[in-house]
Amino acid sequence: MGSVHLLGITALSLALSAGLSGCATRAVDVAPVPASPAEFMTWDCARIDDERDLVQQRATDVAWTVDERVGTNIVALGMGVAVFWPALLAMRPDGLEAADLARLKGRYEALAVAARDKGCPPAAESLSAARAAALPMALGERLVYEDRLDARGPARESTLAVSALRRGEIEYRSVDAGPPPQPAAGRWLQDLAGNIAQAPPGALFWPRLLRADLTLGMVTAGELFVAGDPQTRARMRGQVVAVGPQMVAGRRFDAAVVELFGDTPLGDAITRVDGVIVIDRISGVLLRLDLRSAVGAFSLQRRLVRVERAG
Repeated sequence: MGSVHLLGITALSLALSAGLSGCATRAVDVAPVPASPAEFMTWDCARIDDERDLVQQRATDVAWTVDERVGTNIVALGMGVAVFWPALLAMRPDGLEAADLARLKGRYEALAVAARDKGCPPAAESLSAARAAALPMALGERLVYEDRLDARGPARESTLAVSALRRGEIEYRSVDAGPPPQPAAGRWLQDLAGNIAQAPPGALFWPRLLRADLTLGMVTAGELFVAGDPQTRARMRGQVVAVGPQMVAGRRFDAAVVELFGDTPLGDAITRVDGVIVIDRISGVLLRLDLRSAVGAFSLQRRLVRVERAG
């Protein structure tokens, strides 16, 4: 995969999770690890806002990891970076997760103090100019994908236009939607980790499958859904098997390759779903999706083939 450095799959994350046993600690009892606001006093307000976004996203990932394991269904944070801290503090993290949440809450509180002391205004809804400039695509540009129902099927092109760049999310509009496997016409919302939180009816989406800051060996979990069809879903796990720079469609991306494996109901039985998803770690843009399953909704190949400039 270009210059992506492939390494063997590691079970380190699973081993760490298995090794952290014992009594859970209520998160309301997890005291923040103090951080000094002085660390951020030389930062401008835009940089402070960006860092708060990152802290909140990482805290959300901790909460979803706990909820995935414990199954409390407490967290329903949805899309964006407006994390509701009391919801996080209703979780029961332990071990490394408790330590992570304490560290993140301390950092968040220090950033809030720094923002107050500097007289920073409320964060704007739109992505800052600096972060927007770092993305591998721009407002108004079009992402053109080649879609197939399977490896031997005919290819069709589909286009998503970047219609908004917001704090924590990118909005797209389908430009030339057509029959499956092309994306349906309508509005799409994607977070900067690569999760699709909203999609038009009939489209495949994954609201909490990926995590921010994907690193080699990281294990992730979530579900695949078909928009408008609550009965069709697949329970998935994944592991990052490669990371690194990659040229796709004439643009340079910081790619993460995640192997996927899971299952979905098929009549009275359960059938396998497996494949791979490749996303850009900076923007969350989908670079490639390969899914294989006996269930047609989860049999798809999608590849980014070009990026068309705005105008």
